[in-house]
Amino acid sequence: MVKLNKIYTKTGDDGTTGLGTGERVPKTDLRVTAYGEVDEANAAIGLAVNAARAAADAGTPHAADIADLLRRTQHDLFDVGADLCIPIKPDEDPEMTLRVTEAQVETLEAEIDRFNAHLEPLTSFILPGGSPLSAALHLARTVTRRAERSTVALLRSQPATTSGTATQYLNRLSDLLFVLGRVANDEGRADVLWVPGANRGAKPGGPESEQPGTPS
Repeated sequence: MVKLNKIYTKTGDDGTTGLGTGERVPKTDLRVTAYGEVDEANAAIGLAVNAARAAADAGTPHAADIADLLRRTQHDLFDVGADLCIPIKPDEDPEMTLRVTEAQVETLEAEIDRFNAHLEPLTSFILPGGSPLSAALHLARTVTRRAERSTVALLRSQPATTSGTATQYLNRLSDLLFVLGRVANDEGRADVLWVPGANRGAKPGGPESEQPGTPS
């Protein structure tokens, strides 16, 4: 059980922070960067939860289901952060240390398959955005991708003490958020497709930049 009575401790004023083991490391340490960006991803998903609930109140199909799924995912992301902040020890007791499991990864894969089954195959990349919920999901996706990249860097730097399953979880989560972004855009029907080179021939000062009443 976590109990926080005092929010500021001043122990980080020297530019260090404590890992889950109590060890002090620089705040720029790869491990701190990794679980810090997982926390950012969780915050972005929190915004998406609020957007999903608003969409559900407005009658958007699947929005309530998405909100519930994202809320469960936030608990998993705290598991990921807890995993990353405690370096793996060869002799650690599995019952005493919280680690992300393959079952959590498989749950994400099952959710991806469930939601993706009703989507039309993509013929182009899509622009992030569309509905407010889709925009929030795409933002969460990109932050999760950044957390994944930092976790991969940590894994490559410290493979013996870092969970590869945590990296897998973040990878599948970003895929899930992409699929959910399409679901939130009327199951992909309202996706805006990328048009390569769409503005390469555009000239400055086109009609959209003219003031009302300006002769053309």
